[in-house]
Amino acid sequence: MENEKRTENVKERISEISKYIMENIAPKLPDKIVNQVKLELEKMMEVLLETRPPRFVVLGRRGSGKSSLINAIFGSNVAEVGSVKSTTGIGAWYDYKNKRGKISILDTRGLGEGSLPDKKCTEKSVKDEVYVSIDKSLPDVLLFLCKAKEVDARIDEDIENLVEIKMYLQNKHGYNPPIVGIMTQVDELDPPDVVEPPYRDSIKCKNIADAKKILSKKLADKFKDVIEVIPVSAYVRFENEKIVYDRRWNIDKLLECLIERIPKNALLELARITQIKSVQKKIANILIRSAVGITGLVGVEPIPIADLPVITGIQVSLIIGIAYISGRKISKKSAIEFMTSMGVNVGAAFVLREI
Repeated sequence: MENEKRTENVKERISEISKYIMENIAPKLPDKIVNQVKLELEKMMEVLLETRPPRFVVLGRRGSGKSSLINAIFGSNVAEVGSVKSTTGIGAWYDYKNKRGKISILDTRGLGEGSLPDKKCTEKSVKDEVYVSIDKSLPDVLLFLCKAKEVDARIDEDIENLVEIKMYLQNKHGYNPPIVGIMTQVDELDPPDVVEPPYRDSIKCKNIADAKKILSKKLADKFKDVIEVIPVSAYVRFENEKIVYDRRWNIDKLLECLIERIPKNALLELARITQIKSVQKKIANILIRSAVGITGLVGVEPIPIADLPVITGIQVSLIIGIAYISGRKISKKSAIEFMTSMGVNVGAAFVLREI
C-alpha cells in the first residue's frame, strides 16, 4: 500500500510538470518544435506515468526452476512466501511482489497434460483456462524455461505448447510477442565440482555453449523469429529474508535482454524490482535522452524567462524519475534542493539555455 501511494505521488508531481509544459509553454513554440517536444515528452511520460508490472508467460517442465528464477530476479524470497496467488485456477496470473514492485506471471505448467482443471477453474480444459487468462491480460514476453541437463530430452511437447500459445495470440489478438529461451541450472553441468560463478573452467564453458546451441536449434526449428537463449544459474538461499548464499549468474544479462523486448511502460517496475545497476542505467538513459531532447528543443527557440520553468521542470522530473528507479523516495522540494546544491540556479539555467 505504501509503495502504491508513493508511486501515485511521483506520478502526480511529474504529471503536473507535463501539463504545465503543454498548456503554458508549447503554444508559444513553433509548430515544428511543438511536435518534437510532444514526441519526447510522450516517451518520457510513458516510462514515468503509465508504469505497470511486466507480464510474462512462463512455460517449462516441473522442476525447470521457475521459482528460483523469480527469486533471483527479485533478490528476495517472493516465490515461496511473498506471492499473491489468484484463486481462479490453473492458467491464472500470479503476482509476485515485494516493497519495490511486482511482476505478473502466467504459469502454463500442465498445458499439454490434457486433464481436466481443478474445481476452481471455469473452463473445460487446462488449455482453455490458459487462453482465458491470456485474453484478460496480454503477456509482454513468452519465457521458455529448460534445465541445462534436459535440453536434449523430451521437450518437444513443451515447445509445441509454446507454438500453440504464440499462434493463439497471433490469431485472436493480432499480437506477436517475443520469445526468450532461458536455460536454467547451468551450475549443475559437468564438471560437478565447478559450481561457483563466474565460470572460467574450459570444460564447463564448453558444456554451457553446447547445451545452449542445442536448445537454440530446437527453438529455431519451430519459430521464424530470432530466438535468444540465455543460460543462467539462479540458485539463491535465504535465511530470515536475507541472502546467505548466492550462486546467481547471467541474471543481469537476462534482464537486459527482457528490457529490450518489453514495452516502455513496464520498464520502470522491472528496474525497481531487480535493483541491478546495468538495468537501472539503461532506463535512466532513456529518460535522460528524452529530457535532453526536450530542453534542447525549447532552447533552440528561447522565450525569455518563460522557458526556464520548462527546463527546470524537466530537470526536476528527471531527478525524481531516476531516484524512483533506484527505489529512493524524493519529493519535488528535495529535487530542487539537490539541483541548488549542484549549483543550478536561475542564472545558471539562463546561461545553460542560451548554450
